[in-house]
Amino acid sequence: MQAWRRAALWGMLAAKLWGGWGVTWDIQWHLLIGRDSFWIPPHLMTYSAVTIVVVLSLATLVRETLLALHSRPTPGSVRFLVLAGTRGTHLAWWGILITVLAAPIDDLWHRLFGLDVTLWSPPHLLGFLGSQLNSVGCLLLAVEAYPEGGRARSGALLLGGALFFGTFHLLLGTSILWAYEQGGLAFFYYPILGALLLPVALLPVARLRPIRWTAAVTVVLAALLGLTAGGVSRLGFALVQPEPALEEAIARDPTSPIAKAYQMARENGRPVVTYTGRARSTLWALPPAAALCLVGVRRRPVLGSLAFALVYVAVTSWSLAQFPALRAGSLTVSEIAVGLVLVLAAAVAGGIIGRWIGASLAALAPNPAALTLAAKSGL
Repeated sequence: MQAWRRAALWGMLAAKLWGGWGVTWDIQWHLLIGRDSFWIPPHLMTYSAVTIVVVLSLATLVRETLLALHSRPTPGSVRFLVLAGTRGTHLAWWGILITVLAAPIDDLWHRLFGLDVTLWSPPHLLGFLGSQLNSVGCLLLAVEAYPEGGRARSGALLLGGALFFGTFHLLLGTSILWAYEQGGLAFFYYPILGALLLPVALLPVARLRPIRWTAAVTVVLAALLGLTAGGVSRLGFALVQPEPALEEAIARDPTSPIAKAYQMARENGRPVVTYTGRARSTLWALPPAAALCLVGVRRRPVLGSLAFALVYVAVTSWSLAQFPALRAGSLTVSEIAVGLVLVLAAAVAGGIIGRWIGASLAALAPNPAALTLAAKSGL
């Protein structure tokens, strides 16, 4: 049974990587092409990935349920709503089910409110929530399927952690547009969200893989995955060669996020899409992740999250200030003070959530003796 779980785990991780490439390409498709259809290639990539994750997680649960019905329950198996399986498999399945349920809600949202191009619509956030729960399930499944200290377990944790981190990082990008539109305190939205969300991904991975520089390695791997996503998008555009319909979309709604993105790009004097941009912005989190590693993850996770936030706000503020479009409005002393307080408050919240997730996963992980017994019995 362990071999089945391991195959399902790596299959889900590969599918999530494929789906992440599809989401990245989809964002760039909307920015460069402007048309929206269910059947565009990046949508097919994303939905095929979701389908694979659904099949693998459900098939694993069905297999373990059938074994339990024949009085051969597998080690670590629990029953929930008829289905039996490990806690990691359950979390992976119920998480991806939320993502599936978000699809018809998204369709209804478009019918009621028209086409939106923001990641922060309620149906999109629901889909991301399901994907992130599935990622947490994959992390737990990695420690259920492999004994501690093995290379396969370490690789699965790092890849799963990088995908978990990458999805949170993807959500940060919209806040740059908010800073451009609103100015003032909105300049801090990016580091506030980063201080809240990114430790939630880094702390659990570092807890499950107790090697000092795990958080920093996770960020580097996430940046490499972002670089490959840009390459896949570039190759996809070269192969498909879609016809742009962007000018009509901007003319119909000059206040849309896409129109604002192009306006900001013109002021910055650079293309609206750069295929290496995601990798570069991901690496903004590398010095903060190093600070997190230095302070410590297991004993001082909240303090480590605060160290992450302090370095992150310095790195991102300097990086964002290099964009001419974001230099127009200067921040007042009171806005800077409020922004820093909010960043630190977000860091505390992110540290507490990340610590809780990491501690929960560590508590749910089977002990090495149980994994050894399961391996010897062939389960």
